[in-house]
Amino acid sequence: MTLGLIAALAGLALLDSTSIGTLFIPIWLMLTPGRLKLSRFAVYLGTITVFYFGVGVLIVLGASQVVGHLDGPVASWIQLVIGVLLFAVSFRFDGKKKPDTGKWQAKISANGPAVALAGVALLAGVVELATMLPYLGAIGMMSAADLTAGQIGVLLAGYCLVMIVPALVLLGVRLALRERVEPFLTKISTWFAEKGASTTGWVLGIAGFLVTRDAVVRLFFV
Repeated sequence: MTLGLIAALAGLALLDSTSIGTLFIPIWLMLTPGRLKLSRFAVYLGTITVFYFGVGVLIVLGASQVVGHLDGPVASWIQLVIGVLLFAVSFRFDGKKKPDTGKWQAKISANGPAVALAGVALLAGVVELATMLPYLGAIGMMSAADLTAGQIGVLLAGYCLVMIVPALVLLGVRLALRERVEPFLTKISTWFAEKGASTTGWVLGIAGFLVTRDAVVRLFFV
């Protein structure tokens, strides 16, 4: 486990933190009329964090079976191909196409039952399975590196926790400044509704660069 790998994983986790499930639904919860209840935020963020961790463990178990039959250079070449594909896919996202955020906002109630928020978190996680490409790239980097099962577990847990850090920071600001920060949160929500597709393209492009860079370093400089 190297500092370079940890830094790359942290960067990918921060990119993943900009998804609907990990950032914008929490923002919408903060903007929902009614009393802000921390317990419901804990349920929501805890559910989506555990969901991502569980999915990561399952993917790692499958990836380890494949990587275990490959030598180091082959696994790194596969990672390189994945990184290049991520970068290429990023150009397919049209900045003019707006994400359908209305259906998510309709499901959210900051004062609703905790089980409903847990359900929204699980639904968001399931929907994002098809677009969690930075997470898949991070898992590929972990699988290709010479790590023990325990190290991978710690990195996965750390990755999932970093993913919710921006939401927690904004929640802290919301609690400290109350209504004074609502215009700022509203601007973020509006910006995402207008620029979500373009943002996704940037996220995938940066993720592709980080995954490709790690593979190139492992292939040619280690």
